[in-house]
Amino acid sequence: MGQCCAAGTRLYVHEDIYDEFVDKYVKAFKAWKIGDPFDKDTKHGPQINQNQLNKIMKYVEEGQKGGGKLLCGGKRVGDKGFYFEPTIFEVQDNDAKIAQEEIFGPVQCVFKWKDMDKVVAAANDNPYGLAAGVLAKDQKVIDGLVRRIKAGTVWVNTYNVYDAGVPFGGYKDSGIGREKSQYALRAYTQVKAVYQPLEDTAAWR
Repeated sequence: MGQCCAAGTRLYVHEDIYDEFVDKYVKAFKAWKIGDPFDKDTKHGPQINQNQLNKIMKYVEEGQKGGGKLLCGGKRVGDKGFYFEPTIFEVQDNDAKIAQEEIFGPVQCVFKWKDMDKVVAAANDNPYGLAAGVLAKDQKVIDGLVRRIKAGTVWVNTYNVYDAGVPFGGYKDSGIGREKSQYALRAYTQVKAVYQPLEDTAAWR
C-alpha cells in the first residue's frame, strides 16, 4: 500500500544476481495497480494527506541530487488524491539521506553487495530497527543473519506477516516496548517489590 511502518526501504542484493533481479523487480513494480485500496486488485494505495505526499516528493528530489539513480517511479499519479508511484533508487552510498531517514512512503533504495560482514554492517548502520527480511536457502546463512540483524522482527523468505501471539516492536529509534503477545501486557502493568522477613518479628514486640 502507499505507506507502511515496516516497509522495506533498503534492499541489499548479492552481486551474482543483482542485474537480473533488479531488471525483473523494476518490471514488477511498474506493473502494480495503483488506486482504491478497497479494490482487491490494487497493489498500491494513496498517502494519507498532501503534507505526506509533499514530503515524499522532496525526498525523491533530494535522492536524485544526492547521486541516486532513479530506476522507476518518482512522480505523483494523477491530480486527485495523494497517489505516488512506487519508486526505486539504485544507491551506492549507505549514508545517503534517502537510505538513512524515514520517508514513510513508497520509496526504496537498492544496493549491490558481495561481502557478508559488510552487508550486515550496512544493514545495521541506520538509526532505526523495526523490521527486516532475509531471502535465502542456506539455513546456516539464515540463522547467522537473523542473529546479527538489529531489528525487532525479522521475516525469513516472507514479509509483512503478523500474528497476535508474536511480539512486534523495534530496536534503536524504532520505539520502546512491544505490541501484541504477552509482552504487550507489560505496558499496562506496574511492578511492585515487597520485602518481608521470614522470621516471626512482629512490629509491636
